[in-house]
Amino acid sequence: MPEEKLLEFLKNGKDWERRATTVPGIFVLRLPSDGKRPASLAVELNPVDELGKPTKKRGLVLRSSSELQEFRKLINDEKLTTLMDKIDEVNPRSSVVRKREAGGEVFEI
Repeated sequence: MPEEKLLEFLKNGKDWERRATTVPGIFVLRLPSDGKRPASLAVELNPVDELGKPTKKRGLVLRSSSELQEFRKLINDEKLTTLMDKIDEVNPRSSVVRKREAGGEVFEI
């Protein structure tokens, strides 16, 4: 996305407006001013469905490249994977997973 488009979005976008990028699941989000800081742009990471629509009401909002680096460290930590595996074991299976297993056409990858 060229800088001029980002500047235009910052100046004329609506508060909390979300715009898609060419990468599914990565959005540009316009954050409103709060009195102490002016309006700004952030990146939102939010998985998308088959139609390209976000699957969560609000995804992970990144306000700077330093935040991105911190989240990368956390996400890549092996202990997080271990914790998520344990959570998967104890959580009840979602109805979406059960419906897929019940006979909907799903391609195994």
